[in-house]
Amino acid sequence: MKEKLVLIGNGMAGVRTLEEVLKLSPDKYEITVFGDEPYGNYNRIMLSPVLAGEKTINQIMINDLQWYQDNNITLHAGKRITKIDRVNCQVISEDGTVADYDRLLMATGSRPFILPIPGSDLPGVISFRDIADVDFMLETAQTHKKAVVIGGGLLGLEAANGLMIQGMDVTVVHLTDVLMNQQLDKPASDMMLEQLQAKGLKFLMQHESAAIEGDGRVERLLFKDGSSIDTDLVVMAVGIRPNAELAKSAGIYCERGIVVDDTMQTYDPKIYAVGECVQHRGLTFGLVAPLFEQAKVCANHLVHMGIARYMSSITSTKLKVTGIDLFSAGDFIGDESTEDLVFKDAARHVYKKLVIKNDQLVGAVLYGDTVDGAWYFQLMRDGTDVSSLREFMLFGQHHLGDSGHGAANAVDGLPDDAEICGCNGVCKGDIVKAITTESLFTLDEVKAHTKAAASCGSCTGLVEQLLASTLGSDFNDTPTKKAMCGCTDMSHGEVKAAIREQQLKSIPEVMQALDWKTSDGCHSCRPALNYYLLSTWPNEYVDDAQSRFINERVHANIQKDGTYSVVPRMWGGVTNARELRALADISDKYNVPTVKVTGGQRIDLLGVKKEDLPNMWADLSEAGFVSGHAYGKSLRTVKTCVGSEWCRFGTQDSTGLGINIEKMTWGSWTPHKFKIAVSGCPRNCAEATIKDLGVVCVDSGYELHVGGNGGIKVRATDFLCKVSTEEEVMEYTAAFMQLYREDAHYLERTAPWIERVGLKSVVSQLVDDPDNRKLLAERFYESQKNAQEDPWAQHAATQRENYIPIKQVG
Repeated sequence: MKEKLVLIGNGMAGVRTLEEVLKLSPDKYEITVFGDEPYGNYNRIMLSPVLAGEKTINQIMINDLQWYQDNNITLHAGKRITKIDRVNCQVISEDGTVADYDRLLMATGSRPFILPIPGSDLPGVISFRDIADVDFMLETAQTHKKAVVIGGGLLGLEAANGLMIQGMDVTVVHLTDVLMNQQLDKPASDMMLEQLQAKGLKFLMQHESAAIEGDGRVERLLFKDGSSIDTDLVVMAVGIRPNAELAKSAGIYCERGIVVDDTMQTYDPKIYAVGECVQHRGLTFGLVAPLFEQAKVCANHLVHMGIARYMSSITSTKLKVTGIDLFSAGDFIGDESTEDLVFKDAARHVYKKLVIKNDQLVGAVLYGDTVDGAWYFQLMRDGTDVSSLREFMLFGQHHLGDSGHGAANAVDGLPDDAEICGCNGVCKGDIVKAITTESLFTLDEVKAHTKAAASCGSCTGLVEQLLASTLGSDFNDTPTKKAMCGCTDMSHGEVKAAIREQQLKSIPEVMQALDWKTSDGCHSCRPALNYYLLSTWPNEYVDDAQSRFINERVHANIQKDGTYSVVPRMWGGVTNARELRALADISDKYNVPTVKVTGGQRIDLLGVKKEDLPNMWADLSEAGFVSGHAYGKSLRTVKTCVGSEWCRFGTQDSTGLGINIEKMTWGSWTPHKFKIAVSGCPRNCAEATIKDLGVVCVDSGYELHVGGNGGIKVRATDFLCKVSTEEEVMEYTAAFMQLYREDAHYLERTAPWIERVGLKSVVSQLVDDPDNRKLLAERFYESQKNAQEDPWAQHAATQRENYIPIKQVG
């Protein structure tokens, strides 16, 4: 008969312990799990991308609900345990659910520390610890403008960055003059401060919070120096405390946390504990790596193997914070008994500091370039004499000259227990074993089997090096193509080529001719096939609306509450009093809760009910508006400055040119969203050099720039060429868009597309070959003949019922 194992806490440390138990003895226990949240086990490290809108809760799930079923685990999600009956070996939840145990595992994690200042309990004051916190912040960002984050550590900066991406004006308040002072020294912090300020974050360094004020809700934060700042939201990210209250109430010995021995056993031999709730040899824990080490040791003893011991050791931190790679380990501050080796390249935002004591490396900070972090960490753990390495250490392992084969050898020299992925506690040996035993050949396969590089991504380069070194010639000979989806083994490029070469003109034809594994395809391949057919046969293929994403089907952007965002097109960002009056009347008619000016110089009507969309389209059409395609994989906006007509610095009519470009290109479907900007002079007020295509006007003509991105991963454009006339600008624009439409993969922005094919390829087809450029432009013009039909007008005419024109209302 199976023993009963109960886990309290459905977080990363506890469930990782269960995974280790299942590996060692899958039939040992009947397992029951209680978790406070109504979810499976998700990756808390990835809450920041959820806040930033990069990922959803489903995308950060480590173990979804199906995993519990597959492993015969009873999950009580959303049930908090309030009592442990150690005499009868039972746990009782707040709703009265009772579970018996032979072994109890406590993984109750930690609680965020809330500053004990007046007003800290006001609505609008929140921590950053779980999905509920993220949901609250996202909801607040929809209706409020200003946010303050108290704490300039990792969580604080990630929260601030996410709120800024959501459109809030964010100020970070930090007690000291060093950001992330647990991971960085002053020079690295100063470099980070400069980069984050350039992104738009504000900082109040060396400010101590005194009180929070507000009438029914937070309104301002007061400081001990008498100053204050107005705010609609306060996020406290000032540290965590072990969550040991339940254990204390059960009489389990606790100090700062639940005290455990080297086997992760508490003072009650039937009860074990792992994670942020524990205290081991006087230490508590907040990093993932030691928690996962604890999980392995605890599982070893739960299955009665009894041979593992947990011994706290030096830890390293490798992170990607707001897109910046960081690494730190050991004593990176140093004292009078240590010496520092320092490298700083401010222009490239690279900083390295190595701290040496008695010819041993005892600490390191890496900012911007962390590829050698694992090597430095291994030197620390091994106590290696580095006296012979001093001359080259700062420049990395591949500069030592003993192997001569570049960076790939940096990971080769690491031992099997060297940690590669700090987010998921994956060592080199785990990855190599998976590659060899599971026949893995791609980064995605390694992610799926080991979880390495599946979180923040800072270890991706090391994992790729391991693939290359482990597979050897097999890696070099392995096709680099990636299947379009699970329905086919063919890549995007192969499918596109087959559509052209075999004259395939419908989705069923493609699936039949190319031996699709499924009869109807999936959510990944159907939109891609629909786009490839539409772009290849613009005059013959009929767009399949059911193969489009929801936003494109309803011609509006769905919002988190189920309402929609409607954005009419404003040519070049120009409007007039008549259009504004019409928008005001339409907003009143449909009770639009939020009207916002977008970053693309348009007006966004937010909170529109789905049933109101057809009638709103009709009103907008009657007022002369067409769809802004803010929802589509298509041309979005053409941003302009006022140019020579009004600006004393303007060299050309950037507004007029932008309007002409937008009227030529609107309605064009592209692999991904496409943004254009025209700046009237090199001061570049329209931010043309971070758009997919940018035009910068100069005295002698127009500079054309391509492949920019102003989103989460900012990429400046590449200079394409300079032309003399507006007609040339129009032709190059049409030709570039058509080349992108024909050559890029579906959902591939221009920035990664150009990085993949190379700028030289684009230049050769557009600049060096004028005949090819004209042919591309002609194909674009031809495709636009059918594209520039306003979907709002079409749907309003066929779908609206009981429509009352705006002029007859009120």
